[in-house]
Amino acid sequence: MYTRNVLEILPYLVNALLYAGLAFYVWRTRWSPAGGTPGAESAFDVKQHYAVLVPLGLHGMLLARSIFAPDDGLYLGVGNAVSAILWLTVLIYWLGNFFYRLDGMQSLVLPVAAVAAFVPAVFPSLKPLPNTELLVFKIHILIAMAAYSLFTIASLHVLLMALLERRLHDGTLPQALRRLPPLLAMESLLFRIIWAGFILLTLTLASGVVFSEDLFGRAAKFNHKTVFGALSWIVFALLLGGRFVYGWRGRVAVRWTLAGFLMLVLAYIGSKFVLEVILGRA
Repeated sequence: MYTRNVLEILPYLVNALLYAGLAFYVWRTRWSPAGGTPGAESAFDVKQHYAVLVPLGLHGMLLARSIFAPDDGLYLGVGNAVSAILWLTVLIYWLGNFFYRLDGMQSLVLPVAAVAAFVPAVFPSLKPLPNTELLVFKIHILIAMAAYSLFTIASLHVLLMALLERRLHDGTLPQALRRLPPLLAMESLLFRIIWAGFILLTLTLASGVVFSEDLFGRAAKFNHKTVFGALSWIVFALLLGGRFVYGWRGRVAVRWTLAGFLMLVLAYIGSKFVLEVILGRA
């Protein structure tokens, strides 16, 4: 078993602490009853928005060093996979904040990113993935990671919607929730994210089937990863269909989104965790 020394772990710990420190700062200034001053909100948001680039940049450098090997192989074990998905999640969230009011999601995205940034230090990738020298496989992996990231954002977004709806019923809204868009606007954005993720998930499953013969020398295997990936696709397809035909929204959208995301996690991350961590197979 490979173990890392303190010097190897330290950069990952610093990265996680940067995310966690920023998350704590956001919580204290936006969610705490005593936090925030009305006149400073606009400038405050700009500082917080660009402050994310510090841990995000360090996260990207650590991932690049950990995933890309000199022999052109990709070390994408469970630790690097989780970390890469959350890095893309933070990047997409950060870019999306230029076009949509997503600043309320910082309190959810940053703590999750803090944990994910440290995961490669605990579960290092010991062997490169096979066939990663092939361009089609690299494209397949990139599309799959982007799909995971979009559905991660959708899941966090739907949790924020559920919290907002509950607080509206209770009649108590923290300042951070008061600054969010109306629920209908958040719901519309949610389904845009799900549509984008669904298209990428469709491409992921299709490319996996089409190129399986080229990549692995055999037809696509009907295993747990395939089953859970297909189930996730079906769940999101039914959700989008229900939205179009029956106007599904609110708690129905919350349940279906989280169910589809759970299936997706079990499809890849769950299977890699079982194989690499529990069974000890790289």
